[in-house]
This record gives sequence, structure tokens and C-alpha cells, in this order.
Amino acid sequence: MKIVNLDIAPRELKGSRNAKRLRRSGKVPAVVYGHGMAPLSIEVVRRSLEATIHTKSGTNVIINLQLPAGKLKESTCLIKEVQHHPVSDQIEHVDFTVISMTEKIRVKVPLEVKNVEESPGVKEGGVFDVIHHEIEVECLPTQIPESILVDAKPLKINDLIHAKDLVLPQGVTCLFAPGEVVAGVHATRLEKEETAEEAAAAAEPEVIEKGKKPAEGAEGAAEPAKK
Repeated sequence: MKIVNLDIAPRELKGSRNAKRLRRSGKVPAVVYGHGMAPLSIEVVRRSLEATIHTKSGTNVIINLQLPAGKLKESTCLIKEVQHHPVSDQIEHVDFTVISMTEKIRVKVPLEVKNVEESPGVKEGGVFDVIHHEIEVECLPTQIPESILVDAKPLKINDLIHAKDLVLPQGVTCLFAPGEVVAGVHATRLEKEETAEEAAAAAEPEVIEKGKKPAEGAEGAAEPAKK
């Protein structure tokens, strides 16, 4: 996996007021921590950060933070968390976590689905549902896959894809339970209602038969004649 260099600078002024000023100037407040180092407050140019994140690797991109004056002993990082503005969706804050390239880490990888329209279940009117859009895996930083691919083509209605069915690259382990449902094809609500109605209609004659009243006069005919 490619390592991206990202220039950062130490952030001397803290607090919400200074953070707002920083954002207005086109920068993003951030913090880097992990691997035994004390948290370090930094700032990064928003455009550079967005260009780093908007790659095939997304937020799983491996970043080499470049800080002047050698204040970072360990600079290889992953993005731990990104906070966005609730209205503008602009990046407000970033947490970087220091990693070792020789130690396994846990990350979430996007699930990529192909051939949904080719699924027999979808062609019959079923709906393809994705339960987990991201799959949590464990691997070395250099082994992080860009995505995990699943093929919907063989799926019929009520067929499911479980965690144990996922095909993972060598060295990558899924952290979900083997039986965890990842995706599947389900009948639509209308189809379920129609099936229920059909079942009720099929059972109705039997109910009527069981509760049917005897024909008029039949009851008297069945009783022994009184003397």
C-alpha cells in the first residue's frame, strides 16, 4: 500500500475559539497519539487533508506526518476519527493514531458488491440488503485491502452472505463471527403480505368446515326417537 506524505504544523493555541479561527483560515485542528507517545496537538491544511483522504484507500490510507523540528519520533499514522460539521459536512477535526508497519491493526474496510442486477432473487422482485457496509478486519498496515468484494449473482430470494463466505486477501482476518449476516436478498414487504394472505385464504375453508353448523333438521334426525 502506498504511503502518503502530509505536511503538518504544531498547534500552539487551543480552545474552541482558536479552533474556529484556524478553520476560517483553511486549516483543520488535529491531534496525533498512540504507540506510547503523549497526544500532540497539530494543524493541517484542509485541502491537503482532503486530497489525502479522497483516494482509493479512503480513511485507511497510511500517512507519513511531516512535522518540522523533529517533534514526532514516530510519524507513520492512520486516521482514527474524522469529525464533520453537521450542516456543511466540512472536516472539523481529525485524530491520527501512530502505527507500526510490523504490527497488526484493526480497521474497517468498505464492502463492495457486484452483479446485484444479475441476482435471480433481484430479478424476481427481491431486494438486495447490505447489513454491514464495512467489514472489520485485522492485518498488517501494508495488507489493508481497499475493499472486500462480494458477488450477488448466485443469490436467490432469502439467500444470505455470511462473514464466513467472504473471500479475504492473504494475511487479512475478518473479526466478525462466522455466522454474522453481511448481506442478502429478501422478499419485498408486499410479497410477504401477499404470501401471508395466500396462506390465510388457503386455511379459511378448513376453518369454515370445522365451525360449520349442521344442516336444518339434521340434529333432530340424529337423535333417537322419543317414546
